[in-house]
Amino acid sequence: MQLPVIRPMTRADIDPVVALLLSQDWGDRRLYLEFALAHPETQPFVAEADGVAVGTGVISLNGTVGWIGTIFVDPAWRRRGVGLELTRTTIDVADAAACRTLVLVATAAGRPLYEQVGFEVQTWYRILEAPGLASATRIDPRIRAFEPHDLDAMEALDAAVTGEDRAHLIGTFADRGTARVLVASDGVLGGFVVRAPWGGGATIAPALDDAEAILHARRVAHGPDGHVRAGVLSENEAGLERLLANGWVEMWRAPRLIRGDPLTWQPDAIWGQFNHALG
Repeated sequence: MQLPVIRPMTRADIDPVVALLLSQDWGDRRLYLEFALAHPETQPFVAEADGVAVGTGVISLNGTVGWIGTIFVDPAWRRRGVGLELTRTTIDVADAAACRTLVLVATAAGRPLYEQVGFEVQTWYRILEAPGLASATRIDPRIRAFEPHDLDAMEALDAAVTGEDRAHLIGTFADRGTARVLVASDGVLGGFVVRAPWGGGATIAPALDDAEAILHARRVAHGPDGHVRAGVLSENEAGLERLLANGWVEMWRAPRLIRGDPLTWQPDAIWGQFNHALG
């Protein structure tokens, strides 16, 4: 049987791809895939067999760092090299864009495939969850809604922490409804959170107390009937200890893999992600 053809995703693919991912308990990826299809720094692909999408892959370009995500293959087509070809296609795009480093978050099933093409485990994400809090709960007064003049400082802090250029994402998602900043009395930005349309939130804060304040404010914003998630890296032992002591519970963990040049970054200042295909 001939292997599926790998091609760029089109708008006509969205509905069947969303249905395919939902059928395999990958969640509703519609908002993310619509974003990836329209955004100039992301490129989604499908594997097509007999006119049907049977696999997906997305590459996101954060400056010289490329994020590979949503590598999925219909169970009927697994173990035939489809996932490998989707991965190689995203790598080719990243290479053509002069990316020096590639990053991805692997499932247990996908990890051997990625290691086959040169990825190595860099660290682990640990995903924690906490219930929301009553609206009367005090919020640190240093936290306020995003203003457009915050953007430069947010992008600079994010680049220093992640080692990536995510200005295209922060500038796209940040507004008064989606972003909060923590600003010290001297006007220095201590951290921020920016929410994506599908619910993920990139959260950056170098100081543990500042990060805790931002996450606490998120819990208040969600209310007692809601819940909040944070994505903390294994290097952040003090942060993990603090969150677990404050009612957070670890839900799952996954390896972060890297290929290419090492990053200059601060993993203990990262507290949440847009999603695991964007960072």
